[in-house]
Amino acid sequence: MTTKAYIEPEEVQQLEEAAEYLRDRLLIRLLFRLGCRISEALGIAVSDINFDRGEVTIEHLKLRINLSCPDCGTRLGRTTKFCPACGEKVEKAVAQERERRRLRTLPVDANTLNMIKEYIDQGGPISRNGKQVLFEISRYRARQIIIDCARRADLGDLVNPETGRRHHVSPHRLRDAFAVHAVKLDDSTDGIRMLQEQLGHANIGTTMRYRKIAGGELKKWYDKLWTED
Repeated sequence: MTTKAYIEPEEVQQLEEAAEYLRDRLLIRLLFRLGCRISEALGIAVSDINFDRGEVTIEHLKLRINLSCPDCGTRLGRTTKFCPACGEKVEKAVAQERERRRLRTLPVDANTLNMIKEYIDQGGPISRNGKQVLFEISRYRARQIIIDCARRADLGDLVNPETGRRHHVSPHRLRDAFAVHAVKLDDSTDGIRMLQEQLGHANIGTTMRYRKIAGGELKKWYDKLWTED
């Protein structure tokens, strides 16, 4: 049983082997091989997959709530008491939801494509809103599937290296595992830039944190200081 910050590729394989259904194996595979968010994986439709090119287009939908002054419409902070534009006291700010959709097309390896084909051939996809989506499960159910598979595979909790908090092996931990695996193989400037694109991070600083999680950089730097001893 492991107690560490992230899971290794071979442990992801154990998760797959612990899955009871092809649907669950495919969910685990996509979360790890694409490094996508659980919401993105659950939104994949058959029409989003290009088998000839070996690509899948995924959509990331983010809801942002903006607060504005009810008198003049100026945007406000969450703790603003007086509007900076009109000076009126803000008794209750107006909340406006704004959707931001981002599409990105990601490469998919041949083995994963074959698993998708097998799943489709077995009638796995479900019709939803005029599309054939791969999964008809909730985020909560997807999380439970990963946790149950981790328990059957005897994988222990993961520990956040910064806070010390323990976490179950969850869908997002598979995204983390992909990112750490990628950084270990290629932490060059181009490698980090490609990883940023794959993960869909707006800020490269978010991607760079995986260099820290991957570990070893400070130790290697320190060891170089004393190579002549």
